[in-house]
Amino acid sequence: MIPAPFEYYRPKNTAEALKLLQKVKGARLLAGGHSLLPAMKLRLSSPGALVDIARIKELSGIKSVKGGLQIGAMTTHAAIGASDVVRKICPVLAETAGNIGDLQVRNRGTIGGSIAHADPAADYPTLMLLLGARFTVTGPKKKREIKADDFFVDLFTTALKRGEILTSIYVPAESAAVYLKHRHPASSFAVVGVAAAIAMKNGKCDRVAVAIGGATAVPVRAGAVEQALSGKEPTSANLDRAAAAVAQAIKSPLSDSYASGEFRTHLATVMARRALTQVAAKAR
Repeated sequence: MIPAPFEYYRPKNTAEALKLLQKVKGARLLAGGHSLLPAMKLRLSSPGALVDIARIKELSGIKSVKGGLQIGAMTTHAAIGASDVVRKICPVLAETAGNIGDLQVRNRGTIGGSIAHADPAADYPTLMLLLGARFTVTGPKKKREIKADDFFVDLFTTALKRGEILTSIYVPAESAAVYLKHRHPASSFAVVGVAAAIAMKNGKCDRVAVAIGGATAVPVRAGAVEQALSGKEPTSANLDRAAAAVAQAIKSPLSDSYASGEFRTHLATVMARRALTQVAAKAR
């Protein structure tokens, strides 16, 4: 449980961190460290150097902006969960952050670290996809913005290029949304996570969004579920029919010693029904 030798750097700002990524061979970014450090101890990852960006002040903070929230990538789960601004503008984000891991994880882990790591069992990617979040990425020469739809590419793989840093996240306002997950008993990661949002008009579902995580390599939108409920009243029968369409969104489900792909698909269907029921009640 001892990592291979490595160099350690703690830059004072983003510009310095970017220079280190270009200059130091084999350098990896360190945020909260809850995923990278265990991998290093098991020798599953052996970077030649760590560039610790967790203490860069310009990468932390939460502020209200037009249409939503701007959150620094190094903002901790605990800060997001406790933020009155987040609770007012996008309460589901605060609720989700408050249910990540345990107290130690929430106090150290960061939203940017979790998103950039792209663990299929993490909570933020599924929610970011549902909300239509946008990620600001800073490279050595320029910044670019990536939509959540385009950011998650594969297992532990994102659209980030070598030498780039995820610096901030824009999260649109959302008043009626829920995120539910079936926790793994050991890690509290999501075996399956389901996020849902509904907007009502004249008693019918005017806008429906459903995202599913944990069941596949990257989170997916359940388009068939959304179409099945859009324009309809959220009656019990309609919710049943919508949830039954979940399997159409889950291609090549993940399977491991804890849960088979078939079980994950079934679990996603059950949880989608619960999420839709809860969010329909909120939307009313």
